[in-house]
Amino acid sequence: MALDFNDPDLEFSDLVYAYQSWVMAVINDEKLGGEETLLTDEIADDALNAMRFLPGEVTSAIETSLARVYDVDADELASLLFPEG
Repeated sequence: MALDFNDPDLEFSDLVYAYQSWVMAVINDEKLGGEETLLTDEIADDALNAMRFLPGEVTSAIETSLARVYDVDADELASLLFPEG
């Protein structure tokens, strides 16, 4: 279910969850070789839209925390998340 960014009941935690889900899906699909592909267009779209409302410190904390949990180099994770950059 895609996030409705015009919903007045949308909470900060929903934005964090959307971004966290995207990062975890990328890690699963690109680094852990999960049997099932988790990343969908909907997850990516929600996360990229959520980034507009999340402070950089929050997205950085999510990325850093998940990189540590899944033993992924932070720089490598950044290149997986943002390959153009």
